[in-house]
Amino acid sequence: MKKENILFAVVGIFAGFFAGFYLANSLNKRETSQQNASLARNAATNPPFLNGQTQAADIKPSQPAQGKPLPEVAEKLDKATSEPNNFDAQMQAGNLYLQIKGTDKAREFFDRAARLNTKEYENFVKLGDAYFDIGQFEQAEKWYLEALNKKPEDLNVRTDLGITFVERETPDYDRAVKEFQIALETNPEFEPALYNLGIAYAKKGEAAQTEKIIAQLEEINPQGRLAERLRQAVSQK
Repeated sequence: MKKENILFAVVGIFAGFFAGFYLANSLNKRETSQQNASLARNAATNPPFLNGQTQAADIKPSQPAQGKPLPEVAEKLDKATSEPNNFDAQMQAGNLYLQIKGTDKAREFFDRAARLNTKEYENFVKLGDAYFDIGQFEQAEKWYLEALNKKPEDLNVRTDLGITFVERETPDYDRAVKEFQIALETNPEFEPALYNLGIAYAKKGEAAQTEKIIAQLEEINPQGRLAERLRQAVSQK
């Protein structure tokens, strides 16, 4: 099958999925989520963790997906194919597939990007976020560690690294606690790390420690929702 026909077929998949919707998710998730760091990831399964730098895609009802969005999809996919050494092109294509829950295909593009041996901090974070979003927490750990080697003071990345140890198939709660505590040594009132520390303690069965975290969250931000959310997560454990 010719490349043009393959591309046409793939774009057709996106057209079917996005009928009645348009894509409004920024591919630079870090900038948006840092402005909303007190909000939890809004996934369908409502996971208990609070990710320090990512949030759910903002897909808003609008006019049928025609005109601008689909040509943009085609352009991004074609660019990823024709420019295999373009890191950003691979990441953008992977994120497009991620939005239609094409996890396997998304990982193909993320793997391609990972093989390009990037040395830039921002790209390490993007790869960590990407593997985090598809549930490949060991791979996410690898790239978050690369990022932290360059900027160990990044509390968002440190928190997300800790979450990978909570959410992986074989959790390491002690390591998670360690990472959250490192973040809190820099900023004792950093709510994402504090909240996730409470989750880790709850999963370890340390109820008293979790209650202390809830009290701290209430003191730091009386109007916030994280203390109550932590209570709910613990009660559903």
